[in-house]
Amino acid sequence: MFMKVNTRLFGEIDVQEDKIINIDKGIIGFPDMKLFTLVFDSEKDEKNIMWFQSLDEPAFAMPVVVPNDIIEDYNPTIEDELLQPLGELTPENTYVLVTVKVPRNIEEMTINLKAPIIINTDTLIGGQIIVEDDVEVRFPVYDLLKKGEK
Repeated sequence: MFMKVNTRLFGEIDVQEDKIINIDKGIIGFPDMKLFTLVFDSEKDEKNIMWFQSLDEPAFAMPVVVPNDIIEDYNPTIEDELLQPLGELTPENTYVLVTVKVPRNIEEMTINLKAPIIINTDTLIGGQIIVEDDVEVRFPVYDLLKKGEK
């Protein structure tokens, strides 16, 4: 089954029901947005920026990346009770994303290491969780991304 969504950035897209991510408590700043999907740039590999597209508010999509593609040892400390609503998490079913801030000056691009979005890929239940570690909310990534280009 497909759901048609008319997005601001991508026009009308078909979203498979088994690709809909439920963020029960919403994301920081947008508690009413609960259903999302990931939109990939099909011309680029998976290590690039993806879009976390809201299905509740089709005009809203935010750029996200897999943090370990940029910082290999990113492994934040999270209280177990915060992860319980996501179901049983294993290394195989845990997908972690961080939001990307792209200002006018692209060289000032940052990622938010303090509030990753964690998704259980078996249940498609996720949550944006504040980590205990002393990590940056605005970690500069432009130079790191440039180094990773082919």
